[in-house]
Amino acid sequence: MQIVSGRKGIKQAADHLRSSNIVAFPTETVYGLGGMAYNDDAVAKIFEAKSRPKFNPLIIHVADFQTANRLVDFCPQSLKLAETFWPGPLTIILNRSNNSEVSLLAGAGLKTTAIRMPDNDIALDLICAAGGPIAAPSANKSGRVSPTRAIHVSEEFGDTIPCILDGGPCLLGLESTVIDFSDAIPTILRPGSITKQDIEEVLGKIALDTGKKPRVAPGMMARHYAPSAKLRLNAKTKKRGETLVGFGPEAPRDSINLSPTGNLREAAAKLFFTLRELDKRNIIEAAIMPIPETGLGVAINDRLRRASKK
Repeated sequence: MQIVSGRKGIKQAADHLRSSNIVAFPTETVYGLGGMAYNDDAVAKIFEAKSRPKFNPLIIHVADFQTANRLVDFCPQSLKLAETFWPGPLTIILNRSNNSEVSLLAGAGLKTTAIRMPDNDIALDLICAAGGPIAAPSANKSGRVSPTRAIHVSEEFGDTIPCILDGGPCLLGLESTVIDFSDAIPTILRPGSITKQDIEEVLGKIALDTGKKPRVAPGMMARHYAPSAKLRLNAKTKKRGETLVGFGPEAPRDSINLSPTGNLREAAAKLFFTLRELDKRNIIEAAIMPIPETGLGVAINDRLRRASKK
């Protein structure tokens, strides 16, 4: 693992990103653990590195409004808010655009995308140098304290990530405010340094999430995107009328195999594509072969259990 800095460091980090690797980088809030937002394998590596128990949506970091407009559908209120606070510590949840190429895994299979433009020159330069938006949660193991210095990331991950881009201590040290526009009333799901009062000065009255209503956002839904097909989990074989979703070399050749080699990272990267493929094929019932409850398998199984709820 390298700790790099300056223009040379940005180039090195960008090279890693374009090679499907993940890197840690600074923002004005906390250090992020990023991969190219369009790359399923890179996004799977983020979940693997963080030991994230669930496939919660990741925040997509962009460097300009042109890119943002390609990825999400802004409504007038959300655009006004973005123009007021971007670049800055504000994440906006909006409907995913029809032409968006952001990894389905990065969005946890949802119809929405969480997006922001960081107020940090190093982060913005890295996004530009890498050539596209970066998906990034905080650069810490799941459930641990978010890092505000490069040394925190190093202590957390050691040699398990190839590169940390050092930008010094983070200015704010608090994760971004998250506001959801997928409902009739804009709702703050995660408070941050941009306050409810700050936002209401721009938009007028908004809501603050109370936790009583399931939300289409990180970790706030019992059931995320699910295919129309009825799913039967931990199936050894398929029954009549079912399509088999396999895992590993023992899966039948006619199955839709998440990973012929039994690689959990590959299975994670293909999971949401596969669930949507069931819909495209108008499959009514699907049997899912067992996925090991280890490493990324924990998150894959969590997602499948959620998808199987009716």
